[in-house]
Amino acid sequence: MSELDRLAAATLQPSFPGHVVPDWVARWLERGLGGITLFAYNVRDPEQLAGLTGTLRSHRPELLISIDEEGGDVTRLEADTGSSYPGNFALGAVDDVALTEAVASAIAGELASAGLNLNLAPVADANTNPRNPVIGVRSFGSDPELVARHVAAFVNGTQRQGVAACAKHFPGHGDTAADSHRELPVIEGDLDAGLLPFRAAIAAGTQAVMAGHLLVPALDDAPATLSRSILTDLLRGELGFDGLVVTDALEMAAVSATFGVEEAAVRALIAGADSLGLGHDLHEDAVESVHAAIVDAVRTGRLPEERLAEAADRVAALCRWAAPTSAGAAGRAAGAEAARRALRG
Repeated sequence: MSELDRLAAATLQPSFPGHVVPDWVARWLERGLGGITLFAYNVRDPEQLAGLTGTLRSHRPELLISIDEEGGDVTRLEADTGSSYPGNFALGAVDDVALTEAVASAIAGELASAGLNLNLAPVADANTNPRNPVIGVRSFGSDPELVARHVAAFVNGTQRQGVAACAKHFPGHGDTAADSHRELPVIEGDLDAGLLPFRAAIAAGTQAVMAGHLLVPALDDAPATLSRSILTDLLRGELGFDGLVVTDALEMAAVSATFGVEEAAVRALIAGADSLGLGHDLHEDAVESVHAAIVDAVRTGRLPEERLAEAADRVAALCRWAAPTSAGAAGRAAGAEAARRALRG
């Protein structure tokens, strides 16, 4: 396998259904696949999950294994029963950053024990639009300053466990009235307010930022995930972020319906993304086609090989940084305390 093939594989972060590693995933891991995203369909119990991540790393020790474990409505570890941890809105209502940090640390402890090294959290969107159909209680609240301090606390609590945090959805999905799973949302409000929580996440040292499929007409006519103005000039240049840029799932209609998954992947890399999340429903065929599109884009001169190598290097750097070793941290007592304090009579 050529070096170009391995560089392209390193930027991919697909998924697979089931509790065991399929043969096709094992083959791609040997070819240099950089990451795997796990979903509820991969989780039966903590012991099984730890075995699954162990098998993945037996094929490729240097591997990002990510999951969406926000707490509240978004849980993969406890999808059948509901999360033991209240979501962000409840934590924002309590407004105790030490408690938010403790909850994040407890969640990350469970991820670390199961062999995961990247949590696709916290949600850093300030939910300033009451008609928002997808963020809602996933946000810490509607006040960007409150959201910012809790995002920083969540990052600190997560990364204390050797698990990387990923602030999402840059540059802010809160002031929208559309769901990027279904269509392309447009941001026309106060961009600076929406960026405040991301500035806080970066100041707290977040290892990753997830780019959202969001149109910001004031900055570009391309979605943020595919925009060099937003990912390179704004996120890296103005905000000074030098960690891993992850894309939201490329299967989402906000980009796939217009560009197609393969073209969106190439454009995201050109724009400055490093790790390409493919999504819940795209598996072996998508890995083959997206990988081929990336290789072709380099060979035809659309995508500089130096940009692809930079992206692959960032994936490898995060793998080296992450060192999940926790045995569960504070346990679920932090979740129970947060839920009790969030209740209002």
